[in-house]
Amino acid sequence: MTGTRKDQVPYVPPADVAEALRVQEELRSRVDLVGPGPTAPATVAGLDVAYAETGDRFAAAVTVLDAATLAVVDEAVSVGRPAFGYVPGLFAFRELPALLAALDRLTVRPELLVCDGHGLAHPRRFGLACHLGLVTGLPAIGVGKTPLVGEWAEPGPERGAWTPLRDGGEVVGRVLRTRGGVKPVFVSVGHRMSLANAADRVLSLTPRYRLPETTRTADRLSRRALA
Repeated sequence: MTGTRKDQVPYVPPADVAEALRVQEELRSRVDLVGPGPTAPATVAGLDVAYAETGDRFAAAVTVLDAATLAVVDEAVSVGRPAFGYVPGLFAFRELPALLAALDRLTVRPELLVCDGHGLAHPRRFGLACHLGLVTGLPAIGVGKTPLVGEWAEPGPERGAWTPLRDGGEVVGRVLRTRGGVKPVFVSVGHRMSLANAADRVLSLTPRYRLPETTRTADRLSRRALA
């Protein structure tokens, strides 16, 4: 399900950690952090990965939701083994091949990718959402349960309250309260989206729970695939 945009980049597996670091440093300048991205996408995809207890096998799942009803309209899964070692900040290289394989099996092309992870809010400003966005050519955002980098103040207790996530003086995301009185999530731009739009899209995907329905459905699918 790869697109045809001229600015897409092919995914090339790195040979080692040094090459993976070099790839992140080289590609981050090609990420579109302005967008503004789709404000009313018809379809939105969630991407998540579940690991077996042994850690040597996982299922990469993609679910496509109707953005208006949040009903699942398409889904795909790819079961395999990590393509790279366990190195903090380089998880994208473990999971990208399987996620791309699952995306290629879809029959409905989503207008936005929502990753269970981070985009700009990454030590080298190139998390999974950035890499997936560049390779697919699709707008992408990251929604993390916990932060990878940065400092922040606690947002207000009401739904929709947010504070900036800053790292080294740079705003790299938003700490967003999706449910009143519940722990916030960490939203960052992946590719071809503005931060404000990314936060709005996350709120539209969280009518009942803390995590976006995209993440919840992809998580269930990935776990079923491993069962």
